[in-house]
Amino acid sequence: MKFSKNSLIALGSVLLLSTTSCNKDLLEQVDPNVPSTAQFWKTADDANRGVLAVYSGQQIFSTYSLYWHFATTGRTDESFTNTPDGGLNQYLVFRQISTTDGRSAFLWNDMYRMIFRANQVLTKVPGIDMDATQKKQILAEALFLRSLCYYDLALLFGNLPLVTTLADATTRVPQVSQDVVYGQIIKDLTTAKADLPASYDATNLGRATRGAAAALMGKVYMQQRNWSEASKQFAEVIGSGKYSLVANYADNFTESNENNSESIYEVQFSGVNKTFGQDFPGAAEGNERAQFFGPPGIGFTDVEVRRWLFQEYYDTRVGGGVDPRRDNTIFSATGTPTLYGKTFVGVGGLNINPTRLLWRKYQNDRTRNFEDFFSGINIRLIRYADVLLMQAEALNELGQPGAAIPLINQVRQRASVNLTPLTGTFTQEAMRDQIRHERITELAGEGTRWSDIVRYGLFDTAAGLNELRARDADFNNFISPKNKLLPIPQTEIDIDKNLRQNPGF
Repeated sequence: MKFSKNSLIALGSVLLLSTTSCNKDLLEQVDPNVPSTAQFWKTADDANRGVLAVYSGQQIFSTYSLYWHFATTGRTDESFTNTPDGGLNQYLVFRQISTTDGRSAFLWNDMYRMIFRANQVLTKVPGIDMDATQKKQILAEALFLRSLCYYDLALLFGNLPLVTTLADATTRVPQVSQDVVYGQIIKDLTTAKADLPASYDATNLGRATRGAAAALMGKVYMQQRNWSEASKQFAEVIGSGKYSLVANYADNFTESNENNSESIYEVQFSGVNKTFGQDFPGAAEGNERAQFFGPPGIGFTDVEVRRWLFQEYYDTRVGGGVDPRRDNTIFSATGTPTLYGKTFVGVGGLNINPTRLLWRKYQNDRTRNFEDFFSGINIRLIRYADVLLMQAEALNELGQPGAAIPLINQVRQRASVNLTPLTGTFTQEAMRDQIRHERITELAGEGTRWSDIVRYGLFDTAAGLNELRARDADFNNFISPKNKLLPIPQTEIDIDKNLRQNPGF
């Protein structure tokens, strides 16, 4: 379902782990136009609206609408930037100096805003007299959403203040290690899985499911290189029979065919309401990635595609022909000379240099000739193809390269892709290289690359960094371990002197 902000509530939901000392009476003023927490949290409908407010936080431009994409795609070796925005340019090419830069600070703040909302649900809903099964489900959804936020925060920022209770302006919590955060996520998802349904009816599509919780737990174990436990979670998802690859690869990145059989978890967006602003009743619910990643003359083109990625699509289809995922992922004069109803160059064209490579994934070129800030395309955070390839990776790391082959071949032989299947015998090292190739060709531009690079250990060795630099000159600016993490916002450190900044900032 497309969660409407008209059904949500304003619950004083901006979380600062602690706030500056302001006039207490001013902070405690009650907005007469908005229900207070004393009036709210009374009914099952309140509980449902409360958890929908957590989901709503995913639509904010600084989370999955835009800034998450800058952090997980724009800063990888898939991409580069020629943006004239100085601050964004520094952020994307590892020259960020400011610890108050909006791209990282807003991402931090608004992920914690979602955590605050989830903690409201987890604190208030247990006291509501309502159907027990529905109550358990709503609490489980809140645990999943809190876990999703902590996963991305831990991956991008490292050591975090771990807030698991309802915070107020005086709250101080210890800053814990990334592994402790991952441990909390695993604990929460274990609880959530027991109470989340396997699926929903058509009116509730988009809510977290048991499969989503298992897949996210598997992703956490993968980042810890706990291959055995990761494999168990992925086996649960695969064995559930609830998921399958869609025949048409492009159906994973368009506004039609959302919440399909391949979708394990996706953020719901709608381009219908074009009221600017994203976190109040009646505000826009569109994603902004399409506008900021769009081609020149259509969008801002803040993030472009590296040449090596285009060349990585070297596999051929059964019977011949290039891997069709390339032209579903990347705009190029070679593969997609027409975009948004115009040509790369020539009369009536966009006059784009034909050597440029641009992101096509999550663009609206199939249905309209323009972009704006209100794309209705859902962002697919976890796809079944991703799970199949992570299971292949986990099994290979457990010394079973042969077991990875049929999983990879499912992805390669999707009906619309139909690549020549893998055959023969692979060593573990050869299969490791093969899986890395499969992941980039299937998942490029979807926000998985940063976690992959971290898991592969490429940031941790001179050889790994040289590999990245060979593909992406921006990594010549990369300083290890500094650029492996984003800076904790200085405003948070100013408030809580016990917080420690990440190395190098």
